[in-house]
Amino acid sequence: MNDRLFRAACLALSLAAAPAAFAKEPAPAETAPSAKAPSVGQAAARERQKTCGTEWRALTDAQKATEGPKWPQFWSKCNKRLKGHDKA
Repeated sequence: MNDRLFRAACLALSLAAAPAAFAKEPAPAETAPSAKAPSVGQAAARERQKTCGTEWRALTDAQKATEGPKWPQFWSKCNKRLKGHDKA
């Protein structure tokens, strides 16, 4: 029992005394790779979402009730309208 305590104390003491010896050297400052530019379709979708979001925020609560109960339904209608696929 005493032998286990002695070994544990020695191990703890050695780990506490030399943490810098086990620390990794800081890596040289590397520049993160730049993000890939969005495709034409992704850029168009982002613009449609921003446009629809602006329209959604401009609506009053009464208008939102007639347009649809929640953002996903409004987004679906607005996205179709902006794409030009609205048959109505």
